Amino acid sequence: MFVTPAYAQDAGAASGLISIIPFILIFVIMYFLLIRPQQKKMKEHQAMVGALRRGDQVVTQGGIIGKVVKVKEDGEAEVEIAEGVKVRVLKATIANVISKTEPAAKE
Repeated sequence: MFVTPAYAQDAGAASGLISIIPFILIFVIMYFLLIRPQQKKMKEHQAMVGALRRGDQVVTQGGIIGKVVKVKEDGEAEVEIAEGVKVRVLKATIANVISKTEPAAKE
């Protein structure tokens, strides 16, 4: 009853700030639980694709298992899925490298 208008306005601003805090907390939790792990996984996948070389046995996202015959610079790889059967795939569609080949030793 005896509250001045200035005090009432100040209380409204403070309650507005308090009502935003849950949204900020939800964003922070979502960042650490969803966004950050996804970014880490994407970096690992890019490193795996970048290290792809001839002779590696790979699995594509479609479930095809084959051996890398040629790695092209334009984001493609040639994969042999059976003897004499080669397919071109995008490097980004390679899901996993089953076995890596060791680089040839220089003599």
